[in-house]
Amino acid sequence: MSGPVSIVDEGLGNTSYVVDLGDGRALVVDPERHPGAYLEQGRSIAYTVETHLHADFVSGSRELAALGATVVAPAAAGLEFPARALDDGDELDLGGLRLRALATPGHTPEHLAYLLLDGDRPTALFSGGSLLVGAVARTDLIAPDQTEDLARQLWRSLRARVLTLPDDLPVYPTHGAGSFCSAPAGGERTTTIGREKAANPLLAAADEDEFVRRLLGGLGTYPPYFLRLRDVNRRGPRLYGADDEPLPRLDANDQRDAWLVDVRSVECFAAGHIPGSISIAWRDVFATWLGWLVPFDAPVVFVVDGHDTAALAREARKIGYERLLGVVHVDDWDGPLQQTPLVDAARLDGRVIDVRQQSEFDAGHVDQAEHVELGDVGDVDFSGPVTVMCGHGERAMSAASVLQRRGVRDVSVVTGGPSDWARATGRRLSTR
Repeated sequence: MSGPVSIVDEGLGNTSYVVDLGDGRALVVDPERHPGAYLEQGRSIAYTVETHLHADFVSGSRELAALGATVVAPAAAGLEFPARALDDGDELDLGGLRLRALATPGHTPEHLAYLLLDGDRPTALFSGGSLLVGAVARTDLIAPDQTEDLARQLWRSLRARVLTLPDDLPVYPTHGAGSFCSAPAGGERTTTIGREKAANPLLAAADEDEFVRRLLGGLGTYPPYFLRLRDVNRRGPRLYGADDEPLPRLDANDQRDAWLVDVRSVECFAAGHIPGSISIAWRDVFATWLGWLVPFDAPVVFVVDGHDTAALAREARKIGYERLLGVVHVDDWDGPLQQTPLVDAARLDGRVIDVRQQSEFDAGHVDQAEHVELGDVGDVDFSGPVTVMCGHGERAMSAASVLQRRGVRDVSVVTGGPSDWARATGRRLSTR
């Protein structure tokens, strides 16, 4: 049997897997919402398997089911659409191969990992959000009063059900580098049981209490849409199919009730943008910041300049944004445009706000900088003048646009980040 094919979402930091069943059929583990990547494999998708109710993306299992696949999911997930429900120890006969469910609560209460067997020989473990590469998945996405208990369940389930497997067994996690579900953020995408026993710092904890302290001490913030998508995935999301249609072009002057999301570059936004628009430059992590900065149920209009609007729609829908009205162009706006001054990192002066994540700020920042994570900028009272910085400029411009939308005047953005400032000035970064 050949190894699984990895379908990687670099922006969300997740990987889904396509397993060739050897007879023209395939099985998919934790699929993303749009089915295109799986259909391109040239096999009939017979099964679509869910390890848990995802909080960070909308599952594609219902889309694949509409194309003929059988959904397989934890019984405790309580899916409200047809699925084959598995409990701990249950097996699925794949015609020569078998898939065995392993209860691995922790990341979520219902979580299952899946052991793929060829006869009696284990060939792969799809660990979902339990064991990751050099990490484990976070346990604080359900409710604050369950976080510690879930961390303890994770320790026990890993010890009892996962780390007892053969050392050379390949492990295929769903969450990885860039995923906010990873604690801490992982690096490589796949691993083995033996490698994690030897090198995973969380598994090196002397006992359960130390594991819990290490795990909970490394948890950062996460986007607010995480609190909604488990229910979306339980109910079953709206179906769109594999056909992509571009978003319609609208009148830029008639969108006062919508959130305008400008996907152009930092430089283009700085030179002139529609007042009140939010800058989220088009890049791999676009969806995450859309979900962090724009209300979940808001009507959204994208400000574009030659962008693939069908791709924009896919990115927004993969985190559950459904009210996508269309696109506009800055050139069609009748009123005056707003500008945002750009400042070279070597010329920092006055009040500086660093909007990177806490771990990034702690690792090294400009000595006079105040720290407010980008996701919190809209909740803090600011008055100008203020200069915003991040690592490269994209998040800083997003923060500046949020401040401008709230009426804050005299906002500028640093081109570059703390490392650029240090190189230009010869000064050391501060750490904590």
